[in-house]
Amino acid sequence: MRTLRLAVSALAVCVALSACGGQDGTGDTPTPTPTGAQPVTSPPSPDPSIPTPTPGDPVDPTGPALPPPTRPTGGPTKTPPAGGTTLTGTVTSGVEPNCLLLDNYLLIGGPRDLLKAGAKVTVTGRVQRDLLTTCQQGTPFLVETARRG
Repeated sequence: MRTLRLAVSALAVCVALSACGGQDGTGDTPTPTPTGAQPVTSPPSPDPSIPTPTPGDPVDPTGPALPPPTRPTGGPTKTPPAGGTTLTGTVTSGVEPNCLLLDNYLLIGGPRDLLKAGAKVTVTGRVQRDLLTTCQQGTPFLVETARRG
């Protein structure tokens, strides 16, 4: 009797597995394609240069990394040296409040009583390209000294 129960159980498992055999799209019955329709293709393989997360990797809540911001063209044609730099010209207002520009450089710091829109000045300082600001234009320039020009 025990052998009969075991045989019936094994037969039931075989029947269940064979019934599931064609459900993943690899069975013997092909899926008909409507006339004029394109067959469904699998998505392209992922770019191998982009790492794919594996189970157990920490989740980055900020999402994927963004490319570094690009600066608008039309600014100064020569890059100032890494050391102290002197700029001379007329200060202009930026598109955001309290943003002051001199030759497409965003003036950071310095005496605000002297650095006003329309003022002709000479400033010395250094470029700080990796500085994040709320101003939407200009290359950040850390003002060390300023005088009327």
